Amino acid sequence: MSGVRRWPDGVSGGRTAIPVSHQDRWEGRVARRVLVDRLVVSRVHTFTLDGIDAVLLEVECEISKGLPNYQVVGLPAPSVKEGAVRIRSALGAIGQHLPLKKVTVNLAPADLRKPGTALDLPIAAGVLLASATAREADARAEEAEAAQDEGPQPERRRGRRTARRDDEVDPSVLDGLLVLGELGLDGSVRPVHGVLAAAMLARARGMRGVIVPAGNSDEAGLVEDIEVHGLAHVRQLFDALRGRAALPGPVDGTRSRSVRTPIDMSEVRGQHFARRAVEIAVAGGHNLLLAGPPGTGKTMLARRIPSILPPMTRDEALETTKIYSALGLGSGLIDERPFRAPHHTVSTAALLGGGAVPRPGEISLAHNGVLFLDEMPEFQRGAIESLRQPLEDRMVTIGRVRGTLRLPASFLLVGAANPCPCGWLDSHLRECTCSTTAIDRYRQRLSTPLLDRIDLQAYVQPVALAELRKASPGETSSDIRARVTIARERQQRRLAAWNLGSNAEMPSAVLRATCRLDEDGERELARLVARRQASFTARSVDRLLKVARTIADLDGADTIDLGCLHEAASYREIDPTVALGHAA
Repeated sequence: MSGVRRWPDGVSGGRTAIPVSHQDRWEGRVARRVLVDRLVVSRVHTFTLDGIDAVLLEVECEISKGLPNYQVVGLPAPSVKEGAVRIRSALGAIGQHLPLKKVTVNLAPADLRKPGTALDLPIAAGVLLASATAREADARAEEAEAAQDEGPQPERRRGRRTARRDDEVDPSVLDGLLVLGELGLDGSVRPVHGVLAAAMLARARGMRGVIVPAGNSDEAGLVEDIEVHGLAHVRQLFDALRGRAALPGPVDGTRSRSVRTPIDMSEVRGQHFARRAVEIAVAGGHNLLLAGPPGTGKTMLARRIPSILPPMTRDEALETTKIYSALGLGSGLIDERPFRAPHHTVSTAALLGGGAVPRPGEISLAHNGVLFLDEMPEFQRGAIESLRQPLEDRMVTIGRVRGTLRLPASFLLVGAANPCPCGWLDSHLRECTCSTTAIDRYRQRLSTPLLDRIDLQAYVQPVALAELRKASPGETSSDIRARVTIARERQQRRLAAWNLGSNAEMPSAVLRATCRLDEDGERELARLVARRQASFTARSVDRLLKVARTIADLDGADTIDLGCLHEAASYREIDPTVALGHAA
């Protein structure tokens, strides 16, 4: 058939041929359909939190032909799904709208649950990139169709194509950048949790930097060697993608969040034995139990322990800030060691960490600092006994169906307790009104295995009125802190080969290598253990030697002498078999 061409296979619909001129127009329309129906996918890097650590995510946004629909896949939490409302309103505030097509957002890897609202901004960026690419494809298809038509119509369509070039975006703006932030309905970018972990992830992956909410820019700026761009409004990102303006400049996150409290050890009058126990505990990182009647200064001593702790290193400060950032508690570098004092009604999950979406507990918030348990026997038995494993491993393991989470928990445990429910047993101040059964039940709330993990157990005696009214103050925190810092430096030099920082961290093998005793010392240790054979275990012997090693470090000695052993033994005079009581 001259001048006639066949329809492509599967398109004939019962007809076999059309004129050549109509065939050319039809081919143009087919080309347009191929361009428009082809999938348009954009990719933006972001993160999600797994405990306190950041996990790299890739946001894939696909725009394809179909009924208008918006769908997020890849195990998003309800807060992520609800982000569609925030994203639609925020884009509308800058004159951009979700395309009237099928919009699919995939969060990869798809087998990890994604909670939080930090995915709003990267999803919005993906939608902007995919929408611009889709418009570009539509414009090219229109040009291809116009090229097949006759008359002035192609000129008009080419004019529309030229106008659309002002809406082109440059995806390379986001190359090597991690994007995160929550969107408000007006397009504002709001702070989110875990920004420090995200910035550390970007540096570890060799990325160029991060785009964060302006309210989190100081926190992200704590990580060196990456760019930090803080956005206050989504329009800033849109203008950068269109080439109208550059991203906000990098920031310097050096602001400290810590607030130093005006407390000092000089305010503690008397209590020389307890003060010495506190100094030894801090110098070696040893756990401490203060027992005694009410009002003798147990809580006062414990709350002043942060004032004599050695300064935090840069790595410790970042590690601690990372934990607080994951919970939304970070607003700058935490350069003072944390002090956590949960109430005795705290649950096991709140103390150790956990929940439907596992999060750090009090022992992780006390990482590199102090965990103070006032009225220790009043805590729930399950909660207090669950501290055994973290005290040994300096790490807490939270097991869930979806996986196991390990959180740092290297803290100095300080407990305070009364000798009986009323508190006046053997105080020589008031008569105890508790029955024998009540006293036994109260003492049994702290088990022997738990007390065996507490290196120093000191009885805090009542202070005489004359001592309380003395005009001269006690030794200041700065003086004690100087001795503690010197002792810690000696330990770090000795334990550097094992990558340990304090005597309390030493396992048995390191203990035998660094805490050897001479013949007199071995005989004295055997005598001390024989005298308290009922209460001494292999663990308590090791802890006795660790405390003796710390006393020698405070004295500037290279070896453990008999005086160090005797003093270390005096801090274990609270017999674990009877739980609490006063020093013999």
